[in-house]
Amino acid sequence: QVQLVESGGGSVQAGGSLRLSCATSGDSTYCMGWFRQAPGKEREGVAYIRSDGRISYADSVKGRFTISQDNSKNTLYLQMNTLKPEDSAMYYCASGPGRVFVTRYCTLDENDYRNWGQGTQVTVSS
Repeated sequence: QVQLVESGGGSVQAGGSLRLSCATSGDSTYCMGWFRQAPGKEREGVAYIRSDGRISYADSVKGRFTISQDNSKNTLYLQMNTLKPEDSAMYYCASGPGRVFVTRYCTLDENDYRNWGQGTQVTVSS
């Protein structure tokens, strides 16, 4: 069983930075992702990293956010720079096996992720 614990959230002013961490334990998984959910909105995928290192980002965070992982520490990271008020949300890390069509691949669809952390709040003020 996979357990995920996020940390690193907080309150910052627009233009600031935060780094989120997600400590993982249990079986390794093919896809590791970050998702966020703002009040009254659906949860959306932010970024994923595949076990072979392939990375993808949502258009809204490209060039500002960086996903990475330290396998020696079993930790997933999300470096968030140039934060905007619209980035305010609860951020979740998640893991899952991905989809298979000819080959296995990852997506930013929350339905492809089976294991979720409890979330960490990010608030960006203008």
